[in-house]
Amino acid sequence: MRMLEQEEENDDTAEVTWEDQQRINTFSKLNNRIRIIEEKLTELKDEKEALDDLSTELELADEDEPVLYKIGEAFVHMSHPRALKRLEKDQSSVDTRVGVLAAQADECETQMKELKVMLYSKFGKAINLDE
Repeated sequence: MRMLEQEEENDDTAEVTWEDQQRINTFSKLNNRIRIIEEKLTELKDEKEALDDLSTELELADEDEPVLYKIGEAFVHMSHPRALKRLEKDQSSVDTRVGVLAAQADECETQMKELKVMLYSKFGKAINLDE
């Protein structure tokens, strides 16, 4: 951290109106939402990777042997074909959730860019919206 030089200080600070404060609050909410979405996306990518590993293991498994398949916190014995169907369903579900979250993140980023333009145009260096 450093102190601002006399020239960098903004003596003619722009007045923060109620609308400006609402925009700042909205930006903050969107920023927090993106962080949460990114955490969920990381979790889903880990889950997808685990499902891909399971797919590989099931390809190598004996089709006559029952398979232990994790559902929630419990493991259930399933036939090999049923486990494959369940795996496809789970992979599809994860892909769908990843797509939805990615779309939400894109929407938040678009709104944040619009708010940045408005706020930086009014406040300039007096506001910091970058992480």
